[in-house]
Order: sequence, then C-alpha cells, then structure tokens
Amino acid sequence: MRRSPDWDDWRWQLRNRVKTPEGLRAYFKNLTEDEERGLELAARQFPVAVTPYYLSLADAEDPECPVRKQVVPRYSEVDPSVQVNCDPNALEEETEVPHLTHRYPDRVLITVTTMCPVYCRHCMRKRKVGKPERAISEEEFRRIWDYLKKNDRVREVLISGGDPLVLSNERLAHYLRELKKIDHLEVFRIGTRTPVILPQRFYDEDLLKVLEEFSPLWVVTHFNHPKELTEEAKKAIRAILKTGNPVLNQTVLLKGVNDDASTLEKLFRSLVKVGVKPYYLFHCDPIFGTVHFRTSIEDGLKIVARLRGRLSGLAQPTYAVDLPGGKGKVPLQPRYLLKKEGNRYYFRNYEGEVVAYDL
Repeated sequence: MRRSPDWDDWRWQLRNRVKTPEGLRAYFKNLTEDEERGLELAARQFPVAVTPYYLSLADAEDPECPVRKQVVPRYSEVDPSVQVNCDPNALEEETEVPHLTHRYPDRVLITVTTMCPVYCRHCMRKRKVGKPERAISEEEFRRIWDYLKKNDRVREVLISGGDPLVLSNERLAHYLRELKKIDHLEVFRIGTRTPVILPQRFYDEDLLKVLEEFSPLWVVTHFNHPKELTEEAKKAIRAILKTGNPVLNQTVLLKGVNDDASTLEKLFRSLVKVGVKPYYLFHCDPIFGTVHFRTSIEDGLKIVARLRGRLSGLAQPTYAVDLPGGKGKVPLQPRYLLKKEGNRYYFRNYEGEVVAYDL
C-alpha cells in the first residue's frame, strides 16, 4: 500500500479509513465467494471500516491471513445455517442510565462513543458500534456522573466504546477529570484497540500528556495475533509505558485466527517482551455475527493446557467465558487435581505426568 506523507498522523488515518465494500475490493484482488457475499450482504447489516495502517497488515493474496479475517466481512456473519445458538439479548446490560453497564457491584463500564477506527468482524458489540458514529453528549455524561456519585459501592470504572481514544484529547481529559472528582472511585481503565489498529494515536504528545496527568490508568488493549505486534505498535506501547501507565492485553480465541497453542505462545511471549501483561483469553461470545469465529471450550482448554509449562505465569492470561444473562465471567482451567486418597492428592502436571502430593 502506498504511504501518504501524513501516514503517521492519526487524524489522517481516521479520515482515510476504508468504509465501503468497493474500497475493500480495490485492495483484495482475489476475494473468496464467502468474502464476496459478505461484502454484498453482511456489510449491509454490520458496518465496514479499517484504517490504512491496519489494512496494510492484511495479505491481499491470502484469504487465510489472520488480519484479513478480522476486517473483511464474510457471508458466514449472516448465514442462518452458521449463526446458530446465538443469544439475541446478549450484552443488552445497560442500567436505567444510557451508556452505563453496572454488572458487578464494585465496577462499571461506560461506553463514551460508538465509533471505532476499525470495525472488527468478531466484535461483540457489532450490533451497536458505528450505528451511527457518535460520542455521548455532555447531558448523557452528567447522568452517568450523577449515578456514580450516588453509588459509593462502585470503585472501578472502565471507559470503553466503541474506542474512547477516537475522542479528542480535550474531551477524554474532561471525562477523566470529572470522574476523578468522585472520591470513592479508585481505579480507572481505558479499553482501547488503538495500539493495534491505530498506533499513530500514541505519537500525539498531547495525548501522552493526558495519560501522564491521570496516571495510573490501566490501559487494556486487544492484540489477537503476533502479526499485529508491528514496530509501530511497539512504539505505541513504549510511549504508553513512559507515561507511567501499565498495559494489559485481552485476546479473544478466534477460530482460524489464533486457535492454536503455537500462535498464542508467540503472541504472549512477544507481548511480555515489550512490557504488556496478557490479562484475559476470552472465549468468543455467542453473538449473532461472530459465531463462525467460535471454537469449542474443549479446544480452548487443550490450548491452555499446552501453554502451561511453555510460558511463565507472567505470560499466562486467564482463559474465561462470559456467562449469559449478565452473570459474569468465570475462569476456565484444565483439570490438574485428579483425585484424593486419604491425605494423598494426585495431580497431572504440564507434561501429563501424574504426581502424588501428601499432606
């Protein structure tokens, strides 16, 4: 892809997103039948957008490219024979206050915008993002602020979207400054995929000043594949870390993208190497439009078992499934404790060896 002199300007990247099926057809010359039908049908239901940077990571020739699978719609997204066992009400968890989700007693999620730089095909909020692209109003934010002020059990706030870092520095700082005025709020997270899909956002010195001003902020990002951890992405991560803010990563287990132990081992090793802690490995939710990316839980457990012993605890994320009906996340682990006989316990270690342990 030909690079503009403004390539490193995040605003240029946003202005020049590919947002139409025609734009994707111009880049991908050998679309499969599934992709062609996806551009014709799935793109009508779920919006298309991809930054020039992230599009440049996609292989224009290989339909199996893990980045390509995350940006090109496929008919599988809307095929009724594929999109089965979905929860039509999944993620409809807002409180009486719009754009606020209060699932756990001590923490809330605020969706400050519906816009993302890239509309990932596996997005669990794909029914809402980009429809239309807008930030919440000040009146809507004040309702959220008033709710949080009255609920002193809330200790932690996750600012999400869409992607909150598409907002201006001034608006982001305003939200953080106002939330910090609430005494019982102790922990603040920003959920953003910009280090992956728009790393140029962190070349903005004014944004880095905002992050530094409000440190500590837990920046939670979303790398799914080693191919995404480019030199530009590493530069963005280094910039965040220099502001004094930790960076965590949430990966989604995606069929055909990263559903093998060697791919995830390489990803998690590479993340730790640049100072990012693998935080969660999420089982893909049963959301309409994403079911074709789902593996079985048994396959996920096999992958986690293979990673145990091959990676240190620092590089091991928690494999988790989000239960339906807003019942929360639960961690999943292979079975290591096999049985107990008297005071003797029998465990299976990472190599598959059964080991006795006496109390």
